[in-house]
Amino acid sequence: MALGGIHLLLSYRCTHECDHCFVWGSSQARGTMTLAQIHAILDQAQAVDSVYSICFEGGEPFLFYPIMLAGLREAAARGFKRGIVTNSYWATSVDDAVEWLRPIAEIGVDSLSLSSDLFHGEEMLTTEAQNGIEAAKRLGLPEDIITIDVPEGCAAYADKEKGEPVTGGVVRFKGRAAVKLTEGVALKPWREFTECPDEDFTGLGRVHVDALGYVHICQGLSIGNLWVKPLKEIVETYDPAQHPIIGPLVKGGPAALVEHYDLPLKGEYADACHLCYLARDMLRKRFPAELAPPTMYGELEGEESE
Repeated sequence: MALGGIHLLLSYRCTHECDHCFVWGSSQARGTMTLAQIHAILDQAQAVDSVYSICFEGGEPFLFYPIMLAGLREAAARGFKRGIVTNSYWATSVDDAVEWLRPIAEIGVDSLSLSSDLFHGEEMLTTEAQNGIEAAKRLGLPEDIITIDVPEGCAAYADKEKGEPVTGGVVRFKGRAAVKLTEGVALKPWREFTECPDEDFTGLGRVHVDALGYVHICQGLSIGNLWVKPLKEIVETYDPAQHPIIGPLVKGGPAALVEHYDLPLKGEYADACHLCYLARDMLRKRFPAELAPPTMYGELEGEESE
């Protein structure tokens, strides 16, 4: 599968610290892209003929609104399809949301995804998300809601009315979710997790890139650093079998990763991501370039962008 999409993690900073967050987003997180870095990444993206889409996300990309807008304009000028993922914190009223979105409508985007669920607020569809959706409709912007439902039995949310998800999705127990959301959920033996539920590691499809240059095939699982080696070279030389983490995952999922390195994780886990995340966390010191940055594993002292 050829690389088609690049998701720019514009920043790890966020207005929220959602319990299900893959990237441990928070107001304290470090690692934010500069405009010069965005231009450099777009240069590298253009050198890969198959790349056609650029998506701005985080963290929360609207925290760095002028830089996001400039990046969108540059992506548009280069002919890329464009997308944004946001938690809608800025949509304090419909009229305010219209003003936030008007410059984006003038540039044009192919997708505007608003996150809304019980991890972001007290209701499945937050007031901010409702405002953002209405404003997008007024401006003729494509919009959708990303909703992650609370896992069945989760002790941390036992007293919350779940309601119906707006757009269905399930928690993947990696990142902060592996720490915050596993209590009370049904567990399965580690040997059952013999494949990855989300990623086809034999191809690329899309990757996430952060300000530190890491190219993530899955959050916290890097196939290279484009400040060290150009993206085109990373893509052309990508060999899943030779990657110390991806190799075992392709052969037999997280269970094979545990067996390959004889990790003390032969118990029960919430899902394949839960076991994989814990295994990768244990292997970080051994493979710091492949399992990076520290921010993806809950270490707020991660590096700043250069």
